[in-house]
Formats: sequence, structure tokens, C-alpha cells
Amino acid sequence: METFRFAEPYELPSWPFTPPPELGGAAMRHPIVIVGGGLSGLTLACDLAVRGIRCVLLDEDDTVGVRGASSRGICYAQKSLEIFARLGIYERIAAKGITWSFGRTFSGDEEVYSFNLRTDSVSVQPPFINLQQFYIEWFLVERILELGLTELRWKNRLTRIEPGEDGVTLEVDTPAGAYALHADYVIDATGANSPIRTQLALPARASRSTDRWCISDVRFTKPLPIERWTWVDAPFNEGRGVWQHLMGDGVWRMDYQMPEDCDTDEISQPEVAGARLREQLGPDVEFEFVWIGPYGYRDHLLERFRHGRLFFIGDAAHVVSPFGARGGNTGIQDAANLAWKLALVLGGHADASLLDSYDAERRPAAEKNLEVTSRSARFLAPRSPAEHTLRRAVVALARHHAFARGLVNTGRMSVANDYPPAPHLPDGSRTVQNVALRAADGADTTLMQLLGQGTRGLALWRAPGDGAAQAMSAALAGLPARLAALGGSSGLPTFEAGEAELAHLGLAAPGSLLLVRPDGYRAALLPAPDPDTTAEAVRTAFALNRA
Repeated sequence: METFRFAEPYELPSWPFTPPPELGGAAMRHPIVIVGGGLSGLTLACDLAVRGIRCVLLDEDDTVGVRGASSRGICYAQKSLEIFARLGIYERIAAKGITWSFGRTFSGDEEVYSFNLRTDSVSVQPPFINLQQFYIEWFLVERILELGLTELRWKNRLTRIEPGEDGVTLEVDTPAGAYALHADYVIDATGANSPIRTQLALPARASRSTDRWCISDVRFTKPLPIERWTWVDAPFNEGRGVWQHLMGDGVWRMDYQMPEDCDTDEISQPEVAGARLREQLGPDVEFEFVWIGPYGYRDHLLERFRHGRLFFIGDAAHVVSPFGARGGNTGIQDAANLAWKLALVLGGHADASLLDSYDAERRPAAEKNLEVTSRSARFLAPRSPAEHTLRRAVVALARHHAFARGLVNTGRMSVANDYPPAPHLPDGSRTVQNVALRAADGADTTLMQLLGQGTRGLALWRAPGDGAAQAMSAALAGLPARLAALGGSSGLPTFEAGEAELAHLGLAAPGSLLLVRPDGYRAALLPAPDPDTTAEAVRTAFALNRA
């Protein structure tokens, strides 16, 4: 039997356990406690720290990722990358990861569909970067430590939670004993198997799929094309699906769909995984394994993401099938949505009702992602003769007709979800891409860099008329919105943008004004702004205290 080579295992960082002050009898109450140090919890802690907000983060481990350094989530979408740019870790991600925008989809040996995600983008960030999840978490921890406002409590395991009307009490176990922790707000970022959700018996719509997959993280001697390749029915995998992605460190992520009744231990054996690779790439392909492991998935959706002073983010709130990279990216964007709202409320600027908008915006986003990924799952693993017939028809048509190629559903790639109309967003909202800007002194900047300066929105005014700037500045004084001009000579901080960027912002017409929230979403677009209506738009979007 052939013996397959394994690469040297990753050495993930670890951080020391420090006995918390409560173990010494200190009675403390913290504004925010985050439970869980994965993608969403670390993103929230980092976002709060960037905004000058202290918090405590509890994690039952002392490292990032999972033991064995499996790649886990690997595809980070443009919106998430824009968030990371604002948080100060994007450059590290871009340097370590693999940037891509082009993908191909095959049926059998024939390409039936391809796409280029860069076509409609004006963002500084690319559509996607592939990087092993533990690197993202690693970079977030180091950035949090650099900012110095977050108390990271490693080896602190939550054992019990008691929500109350004016706060939350947590019981925590550590290597040095147990203690009680008191918080104004608690955020559950503990993942799909949330102990908080289980203890509180919160209702969630859940299902378990019988779809089975096996991941092989592999390093090849001869590189493959740096594109996302997927097969609907790969002839080298008994007519089942296959994914092929390049990640950081020259490691390829190969996902193979397995029979639903497979033996998960058997399919993960090196000789079995090696045989699959040789069947796909030829008997002489040279490679070494980095990691091999099976996975199945289930989905769930909490009925509410806010329960009084307790919030759920990431997989604790929602789990979707992995097709289209809508899992980790959605959790990252949950965190960015909640962070600025907590910052304004804790700072005494916004009414606590602003926090209700987290559920009002992020639950519909999760519901849409669940709908999209469920359709992908049904296409890739048909559950009835009718679904098999439909898939065969779509694939057959796609070989010859362009209209059918978009129906070949191997995963609709993650996008930033729109938000529905609400009292604080009368017209609803959609994301604003991180467009490039140039200051009057010639310095290059971006929308995210401007939003990274405190917890403020941006009021971007296209070429305001002479004499109007002073009245507008007076109206916005004391409100959390920075006023800036795009073109013109108004005396305001002035930036220039290209025509495509202006069109994306909705500012093609001189005199129009775009109000952007701290999370990079549109709050209002005013075609003919005046000081009173603009100030009112800020107060409405941010639920500002009017006393």
C-alpha cells in the first residue's frame, strides 16, 4: 500500500491563561461580554476596540482555529474584506491569501459556465480572497492585542447564563476555579453548537442534511490554475460534486461530495483520499497532504437574534450550507452591524432602540442566505426524481445555450445583503463599496479609511454650491456624521472620485448628498439636501437621543 506524505503540521499560536480579577473576589460589571473567540466574536471585539469600546471576550481554548489546523472557512468576500480594511488587518490578509475573481463550472469533462466577479466592482478590495480561517482569527487577535482595550480571557468556559432586565450574569469555569461575571450586554458567538442557545431552549428552525463531503488540504509539486473550479457531476468522483480552491501557503482545498451513507472514517483515510486525487489529476501527480477530514452540515435560524440584553451573532444565530461562502462572511458582517450600534448606545449618543435594528437587519439577511444556499444544496444533492430530472435538463441546456448557464447552481457567491425598509431606514439600505478617493492635497484614501476614524457616518456631498457648506456644517455639529465634499470648492474637506465611483455612490448629480453609516451601508440619499433634512436623516438613521 502506498504511503502518502504529510506536510509539517501548522504551529498555531497560543496565549496564556491569566486568572481574572473576579477570582480574587473583585466585584465588577462590564459593559460588554463576548462569548466565543471565533471569526464573528473576534471581529466584534476588534471593531469595538477600534471605536474605543472596552469589552471582555471569553474563549474556552487558548488558540485560534481548531486542533489539526484544518482550513475550515476559506473564502472571504468583498464586504468582509472591506470590514477588515477598516479594522486594520486587510493588508496582512491580502499578502498571505490568494486573490481571485474568476470561476469555472464543469459537468463531466465539459465547462458549462464561468463567471468574473470583478465585472461590476468599484471597490478597492477584490471580490474574494482565499485564506485558511485560522489565519484570519490569528490576525484579529494580534490586532486586538495591539489596540489594547479588549480583555481576552483564554481557558474561560461559560457554564451558565442568567439574563435579566438590567443585565446578564454568567458563570465561568477556569483552570484556577469558577467565578461569576456581570455584564450590561452579552453577545453569543459560540458557534453552531451554542451552549447558551441550548440552555435557554431558544426556538430555532433547524434541519440536518444527509449531504456528506470530505476535505483534502493538499500541496502539489506542480501548481494548478488559480481559479475556482467546481464540478456538478465529476466523472472522477462517481458523478458527484467537487470543489477546487487555492489558499495561502500554496495549499489547495479539494472538497469531494460523498455518498450519504458513507463511512466517514474510511473516506478520510490517506490512501482513500490519495486515490481520489490520482483519479482526478492522474496517476503521476505529486503532492503532500496538509489535512484530511469529513464534514456534514445542518442549517438553523433563530427566530430572534436579540433577546433583551443578549445578542446572537454568526453560527450561534444562523447556520447555512457551505455553498457560496455565506457562513463565515455573514458572521463577520453580523459583527460589523452590531459594533457601531453598541458603541453609540454605550456612549450615550443613541437611544437603546437602535439595538433592535440589529435583528431587524441581520435576520432577514440570514433568511435570504438560507434560501439561496438551500437551493444550491438541492441542486448539488437532488432529493427526488423530479429534482434529478431538472438538474440533468439544466446541465444539458447549459452546454449549448447561454441562458441556461446561470441556472447551473454550484453556489451563489456571498454578497452583502440589502436591508429592508424600517423606521430608521425609510428607504431600506444596501452596502456602499469601498471606493478610492483622493484628497485635495493629493493623498490617496478610501471610504473605509474615512469611516475608520471614530464612530461616525459620512455625509458625502457632491459639489455643494458656494455658501451652503457653512449652514450644513452648523446643522450637523454635534451629530455623529462627518461632512465632506466630493468635488467643488466649498471649504469643506474635499475629495475627488472617478465617474464609476460617483455613479456607484448615487452622486452623479451635483448637489446630491449620500449619508453612509459607520458600517458602510447607505443611510439616506438626498437629491436636494438642506441643513434641516440632512440633520433629521442622521438622527433617524442613528436613533439619536433628541434631548
